[in-house]
Amino acid sequence: MEIYLVAIVILAALAVSDLIVGVSNDAVNFLNSSIGSRVAPRYIIMIIASLGMMAGVLFSSGMMEVARKGIFHPKLFTMPELMVVFLAVMLTDVVLLDLYNTFGLPTSTTVSIVFELLGAAVAVSLIKIGKSGEGFSSLVNYINTGKALVIISGILLSVVVAFVCGTVIQFLSRLLFTFDFHKRLKRYGAVWGGLALSVITYFILIKGAGGAAFITPETLAWIRTNTGLILLGSFLVCALFLQFLMLVSKVNILKPIVLVGTFALAMAFAANDLVNFIGVPLAGLNAYKVAEAGANPLTTTMTALQGATPSDSMLLLAAGIIMAVTLWFSRKARTVTATEVNLGRQEEGMERFDSSALARTVVRMMASLAVGVKKIVPGVVLAKLDKRFNQDVYHLDGGADKSGERPSFDLVRASVNLMVAGALISLATSYKLPLSTTYVTFMVAMGTSFSDRAWGRDSAVYRVTGVLTVIGGWFLTAFMAFTVSAVFAYIIYYLQAPGVIGISVLAGLIILRNRRVHKKREKEAEDFEIFNLKKIKDGKYAVSTTFEHVGYFLREVAAVIDAAYEGMAGQNRQTLKGALKDSKKIRDWANIIVANIFKTLRLLHKEDPIHSREYSHTVSALQEIAECQRDAIRRAYDHVDNNHKPMLPVQLEELKQIKNLVTALLTETSNAMMKKELPDFDTIEKDKEELKRLMKTFDKNQVERIRNESSKTRLSILFYGFIRDTNLIVEQTLATLKIFQESFRLNNK
Repeated sequence: MEIYLVAIVILAALAVSDLIVGVSNDAVNFLNSSIGSRVAPRYIIMIIASLGMMAGVLFSSGMMEVARKGIFHPKLFTMPELMVVFLAVMLTDVVLLDLYNTFGLPTSTTVSIVFELLGAAVAVSLIKIGKSGEGFSSLVNYINTGKALVIISGILLSVVVAFVCGTVIQFLSRLLFTFDFHKRLKRYGAVWGGLALSVITYFILIKGAGGAAFITPETLAWIRTNTGLILLGSFLVCALFLQFLMLVSKVNILKPIVLVGTFALAMAFAANDLVNFIGVPLAGLNAYKVAEAGANPLTTTMTALQGATPSDSMLLLAAGIIMAVTLWFSRKARTVTATEVNLGRQEEGMERFDSSALARTVVRMMASLAVGVKKIVPGVVLAKLDKRFNQDVYHLDGGADKSGERPSFDLVRASVNLMVAGALISLATSYKLPLSTTYVTFMVAMGTSFSDRAWGRDSAVYRVTGVLTVIGGWFLTAFMAFTVSAVFAYIIYYLQAPGVIGISVLAGLIILRNRRVHKKREKEAEDFEIFNLKKIKDGKYAVSTTFEHVGYFLREVAAVIDAAYEGMAGQNRQTLKGALKDSKKIRDWANIIVANIFKTLRLLHKEDPIHSREYSHTVSALQEIAECQRDAIRRAYDHVDNNHKPMLPVQLEELKQIKNLVTALLTETSNAMMKKELPDFDTIEKDKEELKRLMKTFDKNQVERIRNESSKTRLSILFYGFIRDTNLIVEQTLATLKIFQESFRLNNK
């Protein structure tokens, strides 16, 4: 039995790991609305969410039965067989959720644990069937096959229902309040807020506290029977309280609604999803105790697990503390939350996902549908709708905080997110329908952003790609959970202790690799953050900051040009591949800086219309530089990737001289702009003239090489292409430098 005691210790360690990775993924469910709307400082939001989770864990004891008997029938398994199942499940869950967290994709921890249990249980059951000589049809005796079908149907139902409801309710709410909602809140905000809080209160009763041991079946039945009475009473009390609050204070009543909703969802998460993280280890502990008490520990069937077993409150409290600490310190939780907030933000900007063929098809279909609807709906009605959805107020004000950053969406949408998600989850729970908390909260958030016209023509295809990616990840979760868990179960069953050790080492290596990948992705995200124009004071400040951004941009261009040459000279495909990735980053930087320039131009046009036109010329210069550096690295990569003949030594020597002059000029310009001081124009002018002279000389040399056929066609194309691209980069850099010089003169008058 000692070996199985070690297995219990391993399960306990995996439970802690699973709590960390699980909370990192599920935190988006209850943090999205409050963080996206910036309803309060982040520490206030985190405190409220932590309190909600601590309250929820005390109500979760009734949910622990799922891990023991929800997917398979324990009476047909022995303790060693269940240990195989539980170890396979926990190892799979930690690796799978950490993988999703690394790439910032929200998924359902419920789906993952259910299909992991299903996969491992099927694997062990098939082994038992093979040994006993039973037919494959006897698998249904071991497995609760209906559960898998319920979960799959729940995925489809959650996606459609939540998105439609979020879209419709947000449409009606925006019609009522518009984006200029402050004045209208005074008129009928108490009624609307009372409705929202009553729904959230009912959600707490049904979903948050429904699994509490101290709520008897009779009490729960009474709550469900008197739903209308509870909602009406909550509505009247909340509406009167909010009306009184508006009369005696200047508090925005949407803020307490969002904060209470955050508490409710955090409580429901802890109460219902805690089983996903510690349910399996607790089931393993129960199985060990049952076997230890039996006459034949290794052959006793686990019939005792069919009954109810109370959970240790101290263990639940410890789990709650781990979840709360994770919520505060997990960087991956922020990554997952940022994905959902980015997909739903009101303004356009740098998109998290690229476009896809399916997304483009969907957007075209919706655009065609919109054209058809406009032909049917009278123009007067469309004009009134456009007026109610006028976003000018949001874009002009938008509730910017002290740092100058505006929230991703306003409090109206945040409160609708929480109200609709709470209502749908409560309704599904009361009717025992298979809706997933993760799926509901995500799709409601997407539905409200779609209804709020956050998905404009310039962002829709990227947002749709993101939504389709997340939804596809949900189905992939089920497939991966089932498959990997089954494979792990086979390995552990036949290899026993060495199998557990081997899989544990593999899991540790995967998690370490994920950690490195996540750090790299965070670094890339921080690079993009450099280019955010925060707290724009005036046109001069915006111009100065933008030129500083251009300095960072030119510094990276110099690095890519250097990498392109080194890759060509050494025929190093990996160097060129890395540079190719950097070239895409540079083009993205150029797009962000150009967007910032447009913002700045709107300010400059009011302050200095004449010089604003000169400043606008930097747009074309940046775009040209971005395209040229891309062409240079793409041409070099294709040449090496296709295994073409390397460049001649004399060609490499000539290009090296050009490369050195170009990168020196870019670096000099970059340093000046980043330091916000004028460069040494004498040095730059000398470099410019020297570059012209070299290009003229090297052009003659290359023509001679073409005549004597020492340089074949592909080498000549590569040679001239590099010279052309670097020459254009220099020309546009010098043009930008002249504009910088003029702006420097104006700013220092």
